[in-house]
Amino acid sequence: MRFTTGSLLLLELATTVLAVPEKAEAVKRAFEISWEGYYNYSFPHDTLHPVSNGFEDDRNGWGVTVVDALSTAIIMGETGIIHRMLDHIAKIDFTTTARPDDRISLFETNIRYLGGLISGYDLLKGPMRNLKLDSRKVQTLLKQAESLADTLSFAFDTPSGIPDSAVFLNPSKRTSGSNENSLAEAGTLVLEWTRLSDLTGNPNPEPWPGLVGNTLSTADGSFLNSDGGWSGGTDSFYEYLMKMYQYDPEAYGEYKERWVLAADSTMKHLASHPTSRKDLTYLSQFSGQTLDPVSTHLASFAGGSFILGGVVLNEAKYKKFGLELAESYFNNYRQSPSGIGPEVFSWVDATLPRGGGNNNPPQSQRQFYEKSGFYTTAGSYILRPETLESIYYAYRLTGDDKWQKMAWQAFGSISKACRTGSGYAELRDVMQPDGGGFYDQMQSFWMAETLKYLYLIFADESEVQLQLQGGAKSKFVFNTEAHPLRIRG
Repeated sequence: MRFTTGSLLLLELATTVLAVPEKAEAVKRAFEISWEGYYNYSFPHDTLHPVSNGFEDDRNGWGVTVVDALSTAIIMGETGIIHRMLDHIAKIDFTTTARPDDRISLFETNIRYLGGLISGYDLLKGPMRNLKLDSRKVQTLLKQAESLADTLSFAFDTPSGIPDSAVFLNPSKRTSGSNENSLAEAGTLVLEWTRLSDLTGNPNPEPWPGLVGNTLSTADGSFLNSDGGWSGGTDSFYEYLMKMYQYDPEAYGEYKERWVLAADSTMKHLASHPTSRKDLTYLSQFSGQTLDPVSTHLASFAGGSFILGGVVLNEAKYKKFGLELAESYFNNYRQSPSGIGPEVFSWVDATLPRGGGNNNPPQSQRQFYEKSGFYTTAGSYILRPETLESIYYAYRLTGDDKWQKMAWQAFGSISKACRTGSGYAELRDVMQPDGGGFYDQMQSFWMAETLKYLYLIFADESEVQLQLQGGAKSKFVFNTEAHPLRIRG
């Protein structure tokens, strides 16, 4: 599995990416099934319950699946679906919520709603303008993005400028009043808000260098702890450091420097190899300088982040490390009985003291650990995209069809285990061959991210695709919800 710098450079020089139309069409059909189920049983509410054919308003009742899935529908050229989406988006009132005291997550609203609106606008005004949609409806996307950002902006009215993590609009505008916010929630705003500003014209303690704690004070911006890693609560902060540099390297050079510090410290301190599978590389979590060999499905995006950093900075060591991570985290799909990676998993690291989280797996999983290099501590799968995200970056870098084969294997496993009722449902336990039963929910990121990355892995070359070979420059940067935003300049 370990890649040498020489073999990596040969891969980049010798291969080109090739579309596989029949597989792209199969992914597209999964998107259509998901939309049909949502539209028939959930629209205009937020989230489909595919098992019971019901719905819930878990994202403030504005129709998050519509907005979040828009950019995927555009990339797939689904004009009939897009028309319905645009008609609904024009009617959303982002200045209030239907339910009183409905908590609005600044982070989730930013990445799903704001990112989706801006991306839809960028795509339909740019490479997908050939779809010839009503220009007034396209312009409404930008107007709605402005309305939403204006509505949310008072979240930043704190003593430090670190935003409150949540706001309320009904019956009156107010913040949650929390005295803290997570690193990811505070740090995963800059890309979407900067792009909107460009379109409209409205202008800490570290355990290791670049690796910071996961909780910030809204009073003074200080870090309240030194716990973290590349999983939930911190993940997209590190992701956006490099993506802002990709967006505009002249304006955001400091972001690059921070990413390099974090990346080098990650490679030096967090990279971990299980005792039973030294060929694998996972990323440990940390508390201060105490390491815990545990990781998550969320963290599997890190391979893509390192690949992107390696391309943008023309630095082979980051590309190499990113490919190692991408293949290692896909190992969880290869090894689990359902063919899908678990939500949380652990391993044993021989270089760390025993105790805490660095213990032998439970007896029931010891044989599995010897073969697989990990054991599961939370076996759910909620239709997450992160492993496929890194596979997409790895394929765009190398052009090696082994990454397409991985993606197709994952798609087959997900389709077999998750397809039920009117859509695709979340799984209770990937350690069971059939997924162990369902959670009755189809989160919007299934259509926004998971299916988009799968589709792009097999789709034709286009302006939207990331350009990661031969010094070519990408025209779009993907936000953390896989919404393509046009790069400045």
